[in-house]
Amino acid sequence: MAPALSRILARADQGARLLVMAGAALMVAVVSAQVVMRYVFNGSFDWADEASRIAFVWTIFLAIPLGIRDGSHVGIELLVRRFPPRIQRLLARVMNGLAALMLAVVCVTSVRVAQMTWSERLGSVDLTSSVFFLPVILGAAHGALHLIDLALNPRDPAQ
Repeated sequence: MAPALSRILARADQGARLLVMAGAALMVAVVSAQVVMRYVFNGSFDWADEASRIAFVWTIFLAIPLGIRDGSHVGIELLVRRFPPRIQRLLARVMNGLAALMLAVVCVTSVRVAQMTWSERLGSVDLTSSVFFLPVILGAAHGALHLIDLALNPRDPAQ
């Protein structure tokens, strides 16, 4: 991996990991507080559903690049594993490059949609509805960088 790309990905991974942990903790805290409010105090927070949904979306989309990095996403390799290692590496490069291109399209499209919906507000929290597109943008860009790295430096097929 190129030293500059390696440093960028290491920092992005560290930041994503921290944000994923914070998002998961926020989800647990908000949902737990909401359950206590409903069943113990017979009331609720108006913003709890919206806040937990935002935390969920951020957590999921920021975790996707970490799964790409670790190779933990589902893959069907029944046919590919029958090819010689050289062909497997070539296919891995091509597929990772195509996936990086797809994530670049997702990133650019998400930026455009976020710009178009920026003025729309959420119902119970005074935030732009584009708050749901920001993690898609960040996750797609981060994931595309990991896929570019994998296209340039494919893993050993024996792994």
